[in-house]
Amino acid sequence: MIEAPTPGTFPYARGIHPEMYRSRLWTMRQYAGFGSAEETNARYRYLLDQGTTGLSVAFDLPTQIGLDPDHPLAAGEVGRTGVSVASLADMERLFSGIRVDRVSTSMTINSTASILLAMFVVAARNSGSDIRRLQGTVQNDILKEYIARGTQIFPPRPSMRIITDMFAWAAAEIPEWNTISISGYHIREAGSTAAQELAFTFANAIAYIEAAVAAGLDVDSFAPRLSFFFNAHSNFLEEAAKFRAARRLYAQLMRNRFGAKDPKSWMLRFHTQTAGSTLTAQQPDVNLVRTAVEALSAVLGGTQSLHTNSRDEALGLPTEESARLALRTQQIIAHESGVTNAADPLAGSRAVEEFTDSIEAEAIAYLDRIDGMGGTLRAIETGYVQGEIQNAAYRFQQEVEAGQRIIVGVNRFHMEGATSVPLFRIDPEIERSQVEAIRSIRAGRDAATWSRSLDEVEATARGASNLMPKIVAAVEAWATVGEISDRLRDVFGEYREIG
Repeated sequence: MIEAPTPGTFPYARGIHPEMYRSRLWTMRQYAGFGSAEETNARYRYLLDQGTTGLSVAFDLPTQIGLDPDHPLAAGEVGRTGVSVASLADMERLFSGIRVDRVSTSMTINSTASILLAMFVVAARNSGSDIRRLQGTVQNDILKEYIARGTQIFPPRPSMRIITDMFAWAAAEIPEWNTISISGYHIREAGSTAAQELAFTFANAIAYIEAAVAAGLDVDSFAPRLSFFFNAHSNFLEEAAKFRAARRLYAQLMRNRFGAKDPKSWMLRFHTQTAGSTLTAQQPDVNLVRTAVEALSAVLGGTQSLHTNSRDEALGLPTEESARLALRTQQIIAHESGVTNAADPLAGSRAVEEFTDSIEAEAIAYLDRIDGMGGTLRAIETGYVQGEIQNAAYRFQQEVEAGQRIIVGVNRFHMEGATSVPLFRIDPEIERSQVEAIRSIRAGRDAATWSRSLDEVEATARGASNLMPKIVAAVEAWATVGEISDRLRDVFGEYREIG
Protein backbone atom coordinates (compact mmCIF):
# COMPACT_ATOMS: atom_id res chain seq x y z
CA MET A 1 0.00 0.00 0.00
CA ILE A 2 1.21 3.52 -0.87
CA GLU A 3 -1.90 5.30 0.37
CA ALA A 4 -1.26 8.63 2.10
CA PRO A 5 -2.10 8.78 5.83
CA THR A 6 -4.45 11.75 5.46
CA PRO A 7 -6.79 13.16 2.81
CA GLY A 8 -5.41 16.05 0.81
CA THR A 9 -1.94 14.47 0.57
CA PHE A 10 -0.30 12.96 -2.52
CA PRO A 11 -1.34 10.57 -4.06
CA TYR A 12 -4.80 11.58 -2.81
CA ALA A 13 -6.34 8.12 -2.52
CA ARG A 14 -8.30 9.31 0.50
CA GLY A 15 -9.50 12.54 -1.14
CA ILE A 16 -8.08 15.66 -2.73
CA HIS A 17 -8.98 18.01 0.16
CA PRO A 18 -7.99 17.60 3.81
CA GLU A 19 -11.51 18.19 5.13
CA MET A 20 -13.48 16.85 2.14
CA TYR A 21 -17.24 17.30 2.74
CA ARG A 22 -16.78 18.65 6.25
CA SER A 23 -15.85 21.98 4.65
CA ARG A 24 -17.83 21.83 1.40
CA LEU A 25 -20.37 19.38 0.00
CA TRP A 26 -20.16 18.00 -3.50
CA THR A 27 -22.08 19.86 -6.22
CA MET A 28 -25.57 18.37 -6.57
CA ARG A 29 -26.11 18.40 -10.29
CA GLN A 30 -29.21 17.01 -12.00
CA TYR A 31 -28.82 16.25 -15.72
CA ALA A 32 -31.76 17.69 -17.64
CA GLY A 33 -32.75 18.71 -21.12
CA PHE A 34 -35.74 18.02 -23.35
CA GLY A 35 -37.87 19.63 -26.01
CA SER A 36 -37.37 23.36 -26.41
CA ALA A 37 -35.05 25.76 -24.63
CA GLU A 38 -38.04 27.33 -22.85
CA GLU A 39 -39.23 23.99 -21.40
CA THR A 40 -35.75 23.03 -20.24
CA ASN A 41 -35.24 26.49 -18.72
CA ALA A 42 -38.37 25.91 -16.64
CA ARG A 43 -36.99 22.57 -15.40
CA TYR A 44 -33.68 24.25 -14.47
CA ARG A 45 -35.52 26.90 -12.46
CA TYR A 46 -37.51 24.18 -10.72
CA LEU A 47 -34.38 22.20 -9.84
CA LEU A 48 -32.62 25.32 -8.53
CA ASP A 49 -35.67 26.04 -6.36
CA GLN A 50 -35.48 22.46 -5.02
CA GLY A 51 -31.84 22.82 -3.97
CA THR A 52 -29.76 21.78 -6.97
CA THR A 53 -26.37 23.51 -6.78
CA GLY A 54 -25.27 22.99 -10.38
CA LEU A 55 -26.92 22.71 -13.79
CA SER A 56 -26.23 19.94 -16.30
CA VAL A 57 -27.40 20.19 -19.91
CA ALA A 58 -28.54 17.24 -22.02
CA PHE A 59 -28.65 18.02 -25.75
CA ASP A 60 -30.74 16.20 -28.34
CA LEU A 61 -29.14 13.93 -30.92
CA PRO A 62 -29.20 16.39 -33.85
CA THR A 63 -27.36 18.98 -31.73
CA GLN A 64 -24.82 16.34 -30.69
CA ILE A 65 -23.97 15.35 -34.26
CA GLY A 66 -24.12 18.81 -35.85
CA LEU A 67 -27.49 18.76 -37.62
CA ASP A 68 -30.02 21.59 -37.58
CA PRO A 69 -33.67 20.76 -36.74
CA ASP A 70 -34.75 20.97 -40.39
CA HIS A 71 -32.12 18.52 -41.64
CA PRO A 72 -33.76 15.36 -43.07
CA LEU A 73 -31.75 13.11 -40.72
CA ALA A 74 -33.01 15.08 -37.71
CA ALA A 75 -36.62 14.09 -38.34
CA GLY A 76 -38.18 12.48 -35.28
CA GLU A 77 -35.21 13.27 -33.02
CA VAL A 78 -35.59 16.99 -32.31
CA GLY A 79 -35.88 17.58 -28.57
CA ARG A 80 -36.18 13.86 -27.81
CA THR A 81 -33.08 12.85 -25.85
CA GLY A 82 -32.23 16.37 -24.76
CA VAL A 83 -32.86 20.01 -25.55
CA SER A 84 -32.63 21.26 -29.12
CA VAL A 85 -30.00 24.03 -29.44
CA ALA A 86 -29.30 25.09 -33.01
CA SER A 87 -28.52 28.80 -32.67
CA LEU A 88 -27.42 31.50 -30.28
CA ALA A 89 -31.10 32.36 -29.75
CA ASP A 90 -31.76 28.85 -28.38
CA MET A 91 -28.83 29.16 -25.97
CA GLU A 92 -30.05 32.55 -24.75
CA ARG A 93 -33.53 31.16 -24.09
CA LEU A 94 -32.08 28.08 -22.38
CA PHE A 95 -30.50 30.20 -19.63
CA SER A 96 -32.93 33.11 -19.60
CA GLY A 97 -33.17 34.62 -16.12
CA ILE A 98 -30.31 32.48 -14.76
CA ARG A 99 -27.03 34.19 -13.84
CA VAL A 100 -24.64 31.67 -15.31
CA ASP A 101 -21.66 33.38 -13.65
CA ARG A 102 -23.19 32.43 -10.27
CA VAL A 103 -24.03 28.76 -10.86
CA SER A 104 -21.82 25.98 -12.20
CA THR A 105 -22.98 24.59 -15.55
CA SER A 106 -22.03 21.30 -17.16
CA MET A 107 -22.72 20.59 -20.82
CA THR A 108 -22.70 17.00 -22.07
CA ILE A 109 -21.56 17.65 -25.62
CA ASN A 110 -18.61 16.30 -27.58
CA SER A 111 -18.37 16.54 -31.38
CA THR A 112 -19.94 20.00 -31.41
CA ALA A 113 -18.51 21.07 -28.04
CA SER A 114 -16.54 23.95 -29.55
CA ILE A 115 -19.71 25.42 -31.08
CA LEU A 116 -21.93 24.96 -28.01
CA LEU A 117 -19.27 26.39 -25.70
CA ALA A 118 -18.95 29.40 -28.02
CA MET A 119 -22.73 29.88 -27.90
CA PHE A 120 -22.74 29.59 -24.10
CA VAL A 121 -19.99 32.19 -23.73
CA VAL A 122 -21.59 34.64 -26.17
CA ALA A 123 -25.01 34.21 -24.52
CA ALA A 124 -23.43 34.80 -21.09
CA ARG A 125 -21.67 37.94 -22.28
CA ASN A 126 -24.86 39.24 -23.92
CA SER A 127 -26.77 38.75 -20.65
CA GLY A 128 -24.26 40.82 -18.70
CA SER A 129 -22.38 37.96 -17.03
CA ASP A 130 -18.65 38.21 -16.46
CA ILE A 131 -17.34 35.42 -18.69
CA ARG A 132 -14.07 35.20 -16.76
CA ARG A 133 -16.12 34.04 -13.78
CA LEU A 134 -17.95 31.28 -15.66
CA GLN A 135 -17.59 27.95 -13.89
CA GLY A 136 -18.50 24.59 -15.27
CA THR A 137 -17.50 21.89 -17.69
CA VAL A 138 -17.95 20.97 -21.30
CA GLN A 139 -17.57 17.20 -21.78
CA ASN A 140 -15.56 17.50 -24.99
CA ASP A 141 -14.29 13.90 -24.74
CA ILE A 142 -14.33 12.74 -28.32
CA LEU A 143 -12.20 9.60 -27.95
CA LYS A 144 -14.82 7.78 -25.87
CA GLU A 145 -17.31 8.43 -28.68
CA TYR A 146 -15.30 6.17 -30.99
CA ILE A 147 -15.00 3.61 -28.19
CA ALA A 148 -18.45 3.47 -26.62
CA ARG A 149 -21.02 6.00 -27.70
CA GLY A 150 -20.92 6.82 -31.43
CA THR A 151 -21.84 10.52 -31.75
CA GLN A 152 -18.54 11.48 -33.34
CA ILE A 153 -18.48 13.55 -36.54
CA PHE A 154 -14.87 13.99 -37.63
CA PRO A 155 -11.96 11.50 -37.66
CA PRO A 156 -9.93 11.26 -34.45
CA ARG A 157 -6.93 13.37 -35.40
CA PRO A 158 -8.73 16.57 -36.50
CA SER A 159 -11.04 16.11 -33.51
CA MET A 160 -7.97 16.23 -31.27
CA ARG A 161 -6.89 19.48 -32.97
CA ILE A 162 -10.24 21.09 -32.12
CA ILE A 163 -9.90 20.00 -28.49
CA THR A 164 -6.40 21.41 -28.05
CA ASP A 165 -7.58 24.66 -29.65
CA MET A 166 -10.29 24.81 -26.99
CA PHE A 167 -7.74 24.19 -24.22
CA ALA A 168 -5.62 27.14 -25.33
CA TRP A 169 -8.53 29.52 -26.00
CA ALA A 170 -10.37 28.77 -22.77
CA ALA A 171 -7.24 29.20 -20.65
CA ALA A 172 -7.07 32.81 -21.86
CA GLU A 173 -10.77 33.70 -22.13
CA ILE A 174 -12.63 31.65 -19.48
CA PRO A 175 -9.92 30.60 -17.01
CA GLU A 176 -12.31 29.07 -14.42
CA TRP A 177 -13.93 26.75 -16.97
CA ASN A 178 -13.10 23.04 -17.26
CA THR A 179 -12.49 22.46 -20.96
CA ILE A 180 -12.86 18.68 -20.87
CA SER A 181 -14.56 16.03 -18.78
CA ILE A 182 -12.81 12.81 -19.71
CA SER A 183 -15.52 10.22 -19.44
CA GLY A 184 -15.44 6.70 -18.13
CA TYR A 185 -19.19 6.80 -17.62
CA HIS A 186 -20.12 5.79 -21.14
CA ILE A 187 -17.35 3.19 -21.25
CA ARG A 188 -18.93 1.55 -18.19
CA GLU A 189 -22.43 1.88 -19.63
CA ALA A 190 -21.20 0.03 -22.73
CA GLY A 191 -20.33 -2.94 -20.52
CA SER A 192 -16.77 -2.46 -19.24
CA THR A 193 -15.51 -3.62 -15.87
CA ALA A 194 -14.48 -1.14 -13.17
CA ALA A 195 -10.78 -1.58 -13.99
CA GLN A 196 -11.44 -1.15 -17.72
CA GLU A 197 -13.39 2.01 -17.01
CA LEU A 198 -10.34 3.53 -15.31
CA ALA A 199 -7.80 2.16 -17.78
CA PHE A 200 -9.53 3.33 -20.94
CA THR A 201 -10.48 6.68 -19.43
CA PHE A 202 -6.88 7.38 -18.44
CA ALA A 203 -5.63 6.09 -21.81
CA ASN A 204 -7.82 8.76 -23.40
CA ALA A 205 -6.54 11.33 -20.92
CA ILE A 206 -2.96 10.48 -21.86
CA ALA A 207 -3.79 11.08 -25.52
CA TYR A 208 -5.35 14.48 -24.79
CA ILE A 209 -2.45 15.57 -22.62
CA GLU A 210 0.13 14.41 -25.17
CA ALA A 211 -1.71 16.28 -27.93
CA ALA A 212 -1.82 19.47 -25.86
CA VAL A 213 1.88 19.24 -24.99
CA ALA A 214 2.71 18.57 -28.65
CA ALA A 215 0.74 21.72 -29.54
CA GLY A 216 3.10 23.72 -27.32
CA LEU A 217 1.05 23.96 -24.11
CA ASP A 218 2.80 23.56 -20.76
CA VAL A 219 1.18 20.73 -18.82
CA ASP A 220 0.66 22.85 -15.71
CA SER A 221 -1.10 25.51 -17.79
CA PHE A 222 -4.07 23.26 -18.56
CA ALA A 223 -3.92 20.18 -16.29
CA PRO A 224 -5.63 21.91 -13.32
CA ARG A 225 -8.69 22.47 -15.56
CA LEU A 226 -8.97 18.81 -16.63
CA SER A 227 -11.91 17.01 -15.08
CA PHE A 228 -13.30 13.49 -15.28
CA PHE A 229 -16.69 11.78 -15.34
CA PHE A 230 -17.17 8.34 -13.80
CA ASN A 231 -19.94 5.82 -13.31
CA ALA A 232 -21.20 4.69 -9.91
CA HIS A 233 -22.23 1.10 -10.57
CA SER A 234 -23.91 -1.47 -8.37
CA ASN A 235 -21.02 -3.18 -6.51
CA PHE A 236 -20.82 -0.81 -3.55
CA LEU A 237 -17.37 -1.54 -2.14
CA GLU A 238 -15.76 -2.04 -5.54
CA GLU A 239 -17.08 1.31 -6.74
CA ALA A 240 -15.91 3.21 -3.66
CA ALA A 241 -12.47 1.62 -4.09
CA LYS A 242 -12.45 2.42 -7.80
CA PHE A 243 -12.55 6.14 -7.09
CA ARG A 244 -9.67 5.82 -4.62
CA ALA A 245 -7.63 3.85 -7.16
CA ALA A 246 -8.43 6.47 -9.80
CA ARG A 247 -7.05 9.32 -7.71
CA ARG A 248 -3.91 7.40 -6.80
CA LEU A 249 -3.20 6.28 -10.36
CA TYR A 250 -3.83 9.73 -11.83
CA ALA A 251 -1.63 11.56 -9.32
CA GLN A 252 1.32 9.34 -10.14
CA LEU A 253 0.63 9.53 -13.87
CA MET A 254 0.65 13.33 -13.86
CA ARG A 255 3.71 13.73 -11.66
CA ASN A 256 5.85 10.90 -13.00
CA ARG A 257 4.88 10.54 -16.66
CA PHE A 258 4.12 14.15 -17.54
CA GLY A 259 6.34 15.92 -15.05
CA ALA A 260 3.59 18.18 -13.73
CA LYS A 261 4.91 20.32 -10.88
CA ASP A 262 1.75 22.07 -9.69
CA PRO A 263 -0.04 19.95 -7.04
CA LYS A 264 -3.34 21.02 -8.60
CA SER A 265 -2.25 19.14 -11.74
CA TRP A 266 -1.96 15.94 -9.68
CA MET A 267 -5.46 16.12 -8.21
CA LEU A 268 -8.15 14.09 -9.94
CA ARG A 269 -11.41 16.05 -9.92
CA PHE A 270 -14.47 14.17 -11.13
CA HIS A 271 -18.22 14.17 -11.57
CA THR A 272 -20.14 10.97 -10.95
CA GLN A 273 -23.47 9.72 -12.27
CA THR A 274 -25.27 6.67 -10.99
CA ALA A 275 -25.45 3.84 -13.51
CA GLY A 276 -28.26 4.16 -16.01
CA SER A 277 -27.55 0.63 -17.24
CA THR A 278 -28.55 -0.81 -13.84
CA LEU A 279 -32.05 0.70 -13.96
CA THR A 280 -34.88 -1.67 -14.83
CA ALA A 281 -38.25 -1.21 -16.45
CA GLN A 282 -39.55 -3.91 -14.14
CA GLN A 283 -40.61 -2.58 -10.71
CA PRO A 284 -39.27 0.93 -11.47
CA ASP A 285 -39.70 2.16 -7.88
CA VAL A 286 -36.90 -0.24 -6.90
CA ASN A 287 -34.58 1.97 -8.98
CA LEU A 288 -34.76 4.51 -6.15
CA VAL A 289 -32.95 2.00 -3.94
CA ARG A 290 -30.36 1.17 -6.59
CA THR A 291 -29.63 4.85 -7.12
CA ALA A 292 -29.27 5.51 -3.38
CA VAL A 293 -26.70 2.72 -2.99
CA GLU A 294 -24.74 3.87 -6.05
CA ALA A 295 -24.83 7.51 -4.95
CA LEU A 296 -23.51 6.58 -1.51
CA SER A 297 -20.57 4.74 -3.11
CA ALA A 298 -19.71 7.90 -5.06
CA VAL A 299 -19.85 10.06 -1.93
CA LEU A 300 -17.74 7.63 0.08
CA GLY A 301 -15.41 7.54 -2.91
CA GLY A 302 -14.92 11.31 -2.72
CA THR A 303 -16.67 12.69 -5.81
CA GLN A 304 -16.72 16.46 -6.43
CA SER A 305 -20.07 16.45 -8.22
CA LEU A 306 -22.96 14.00 -8.46
CA HIS A 307 -26.02 13.29 -10.57
CA THR A 308 -28.55 10.75 -9.30
CA ASN A 309 -30.65 8.99 -11.93
CA SER A 310 -34.42 8.98 -11.70
CA ARG A 311 -36.57 5.91 -11.14
CA ASP A 312 -38.32 6.16 -14.54
CA GLU A 313 -35.28 6.49 -16.83
CA ALA A 314 -35.52 2.91 -18.08
CA LEU A 315 -38.90 3.94 -19.49
CA GLY A 316 -38.45 7.55 -20.63
CA LEU A 317 -37.21 10.98 -19.66
CA PRO A 318 -37.70 11.74 -15.95
CA THR A 319 -40.82 13.47 -14.75
CA GLU A 320 -40.55 16.46 -12.45
CA GLU A 321 -41.50 14.32 -9.46
CA SER A 322 -38.90 11.66 -10.29
CA ALA A 323 -36.18 14.28 -10.74
CA ARG A 324 -37.08 15.76 -7.35
CA LEU A 325 -36.87 12.34 -5.65
CA ALA A 326 -33.46 11.76 -7.25
CA LEU A 327 -32.23 15.09 -5.89
CA ARG A 328 -33.69 14.32 -2.45
CA THR A 329 -31.59 11.14 -2.44
CA GLN A 330 -28.43 13.25 -2.55
CA GLN A 331 -29.76 15.65 0.06
CA ILE A 332 -30.52 12.82 2.49
CA ILE A 333 -27.00 11.42 2.06
CA ALA A 334 -25.56 14.89 2.61
CA HIS A 335 -27.65 16.02 5.56
CA GLU A 336 -29.05 12.93 7.30
CA SER A 337 -26.69 9.99 6.83
CA GLY A 338 -23.73 11.36 8.81
CA VAL A 339 -21.16 10.24 6.23
CA THR A 340 -20.08 13.83 5.63
CA ASN A 341 -18.88 14.18 9.22
CA ALA A 342 -15.64 12.31 8.44
CA ALA A 343 -13.21 13.22 5.66
CA ASP A 344 -12.76 9.54 4.76
CA PRO A 345 -15.30 7.24 6.44
CA LEU A 346 -13.91 4.10 4.73
CA ALA A 347 -10.33 4.60 5.92
CA GLY A 348 -8.77 1.35 7.09
CA SER A 349 -11.28 -0.99 5.45
CA ARG A 350 -9.33 -4.08 4.38
CA ALA A 351 -11.88 -4.95 1.69
CA VAL A 352 -11.74 -1.46 0.21
CA GLU A 353 -7.93 -1.42 0.30
CA GLU A 354 -7.73 -4.79 -1.47
CA PHE A 355 -10.21 -3.66 -4.13
CA THR A 356 -8.22 -0.44 -4.57
CA ASP A 357 -4.95 -2.30 -5.11
CA SER A 358 -6.41 -4.85 -7.53
CA ILE A 359 -8.29 -2.28 -9.64
CA GLU A 360 -5.22 -0.06 -9.87
CA ALA A 361 -2.96 -2.98 -10.85
CA GLU A 362 -5.35 -4.17 -13.57
CA ALA A 363 -5.76 -0.65 -14.95
CA ILE A 364 -1.99 -0.16 -15.10
CA ALA A 365 -1.61 -3.46 -16.98
CA TYR A 366 -4.10 -2.24 -19.58
CA LEU A 367 -2.27 1.09 -19.92
CA ASP A 368 1.01 -0.76 -20.47
CA ARG A 369 -0.58 -2.87 -23.24
CA ILE A 370 -2.01 0.23 -24.92
CA ASP A 371 1.39 1.95 -24.76
CA GLY A 372 2.88 -1.13 -26.38
CA MET A 373 0.42 -0.84 -29.25
CA GLY A 374 1.55 2.71 -29.98
CA GLY A 375 -0.97 4.63 -27.89
CA THR A 376 -4.67 5.24 -27.52
CA LEU A 377 -5.49 6.36 -31.05
CA ARG A 378 -3.90 3.23 -32.47
CA ALA A 379 -5.71 1.03 -29.91
CA ILE A 380 -9.01 2.62 -30.94
CA GLU A 381 -8.29 2.46 -34.66
CA THR A 382 -7.52 -1.27 -34.44
CA GLY A 383 -10.63 -1.93 -32.36
CA TYR A 384 -8.74 -3.28 -29.34
CA VAL A 385 -10.46 -1.11 -26.73
CA GLN A 386 -13.91 -1.67 -28.22
CA GLY A 387 -13.31 -5.43 -28.30
CA GLU A 388 -12.29 -5.59 -24.64
CA ILE A 389 -15.47 -3.75 -23.60
CA GLN A 390 -17.66 -5.97 -25.81
CA ASN A 391 -16.13 -9.11 -24.30
CA ALA A 392 -16.74 -7.83 -20.75
CA ALA A 393 -20.35 -6.95 -21.60
CA TYR A 394 -20.88 -10.42 -23.08
CA ARG A 395 -19.50 -12.13 -19.96
CA PHE A 396 -21.77 -10.01 -17.75
CA GLN A 397 -24.86 -10.92 -19.77
CA GLN A 398 -23.94 -14.61 -19.71
CA GLU A 399 -23.77 -14.45 -15.91
CA VAL A 400 -27.20 -12.80 -15.75
CA GLU A 401 -28.77 -15.38 -18.05
CA ALA A 402 -27.18 -18.24 -16.11
CA GLY A 403 -28.47 -16.82 -12.82
CA GLN A 404 -24.93 -16.36 -11.50
CA ARG A 405 -25.58 -12.62 -11.22
CA ILE A 406 -28.93 -11.64 -9.72
CA ILE A 407 -30.83 -8.60 -11.00
CA VAL A 408 -33.79 -7.96 -8.72
CA GLY A 409 -37.05 -8.06 -10.65
CA VAL A 410 -35.37 -9.33 -13.83
CA ASN A 411 -34.01 -12.84 -13.22
CA ARG A 412 -35.16 -13.14 -9.58
CA PHE A 413 -37.92 -11.73 -7.37
CA HIS A 414 -40.49 -11.18 -10.11
CA MET A 415 -43.88 -9.58 -9.50
CA GLU A 416 -47.08 -10.78 -11.07
CA GLY A 417 -48.85 -8.11 -13.09
CA ALA A 418 -47.52 -4.88 -14.50
CA THR A 419 -45.99 -2.14 -12.39
CA SER A 420 -45.78 1.36 -13.74
CA VAL A 421 -45.03 4.98 -12.95
CA PRO A 422 -46.31 8.12 -14.71
CA LEU A 423 -44.26 8.81 -17.85
CA PHE A 424 -43.02 12.09 -19.25
CA ARG A 425 -44.15 12.85 -22.81
CA ILE A 426 -42.46 15.16 -25.35
CA ASP A 427 -44.85 17.43 -27.23
CA PRO A 428 -44.65 16.40 -30.93
CA GLU A 429 -45.12 20.06 -31.89
CA ILE A 430 -41.63 20.84 -30.55
CA GLU A 431 -39.98 19.71 -33.78
CA ARG A 432 -42.21 21.87 -35.96
CA SER A 433 -41.62 24.95 -33.82
CA GLN A 434 -37.85 24.39 -33.79
CA VAL A 435 -37.81 24.09 -37.57
CA GLU A 436 -39.77 27.33 -37.88
CA ALA A 437 -37.43 29.06 -35.40
CA ILE A 438 -34.23 28.11 -37.24
CA ARG A 439 -35.68 29.23 -40.56
CA SER A 440 -36.64 32.55 -38.99
CA ILE A 441 -33.05 32.99 -37.75
CA ARG A 442 -31.70 32.39 -41.24
CA ALA A 443 -34.14 34.86 -42.78
CA GLY A 444 -33.33 37.65 -40.32
CA ARG A 445 -29.53 37.66 -40.19
CA ASP A 446 -27.07 39.75 -42.19
CA ALA A 447 -26.16 37.43 -45.06
CA ALA A 448 -22.80 39.00 -45.87
CA THR A 449 -21.52 38.88 -42.27
CA TRP A 450 -22.83 35.33 -41.84
CA SER A 451 -21.22 34.08 -45.06
CA ARG A 452 -17.89 35.73 -44.31
CA SER A 453 -17.78 34.25 -40.80
CA LEU A 454 -18.27 30.72 -42.13
CA ASP A 455 -15.62 31.26 -44.81
CA GLU A 456 -13.20 32.24 -42.05
CA VAL A 457 -14.06 29.11 -40.04
CA GLU A 458 -13.29 26.96 -43.06
CA ALA A 459 -10.07 28.82 -43.93
CA THR A 460 -8.83 28.51 -40.35
CA ALA A 461 -9.65 24.81 -40.29
CA ARG A 462 -7.47 24.37 -43.37
CA GLY A 463 -4.61 26.16 -41.62
CA ALA A 464 -3.05 25.88 -38.19
CA SER A 465 -4.46 28.88 -36.27
CA ASN A 466 -6.79 28.48 -33.31
CA LEU A 467 -10.33 27.75 -34.48
CA MET A 468 -12.19 29.06 -31.45
CA PRO A 469 -12.14 32.82 -32.20
CA LYS A 470 -13.58 32.12 -35.66
CA ILE A 471 -16.27 29.83 -34.26
CA VAL A 472 -17.21 32.52 -31.72
CA ALA A 473 -17.46 35.08 -34.54
CA ALA A 474 -19.67 32.72 -36.56
CA VAL A 475 -21.98 32.24 -33.59
CA GLU A 476 -22.22 36.02 -33.18
CA ALA A 477 -23.13 36.24 -36.89
CA TRP A 478 -26.02 33.80 -36.20
CA ALA A 479 -24.48 30.81 -37.93
CA THR A 480 -26.13 27.60 -36.74
CA VAL A 481 -24.69 24.44 -35.24
CA GLY A 482 -25.34 22.59 -38.49
CA GLU A 483 -23.80 25.26 -40.70
CA ILE A 484 -20.57 25.52 -38.69
CA SER A 485 -20.35 21.72 -38.49
CA ASP A 486 -20.80 21.42 -42.24
CA ARG A 487 -17.88 23.78 -42.92
CA LEU A 488 -15.70 21.67 -40.64
CA ARG A 489 -16.94 18.50 -42.38
CA ASP A 490 -15.84 20.01 -45.69
CA VAL A 491 -12.30 20.26 -44.34
CA PHE A 492 -11.95 17.30 -41.98
CA GLY A 493 -14.35 14.77 -43.50
CA GLU A 494 -16.50 12.37 -41.49
CA TYR A 495 -15.42 9.34 -39.48
CA ARG A 496 -16.38 5.93 -40.80
CA GLU A 497 -15.81 2.96 -38.49
CA ILE A 498 -13.65 0.19 -39.89
CA GLY A 499 -15.66 -2.91 -40.78
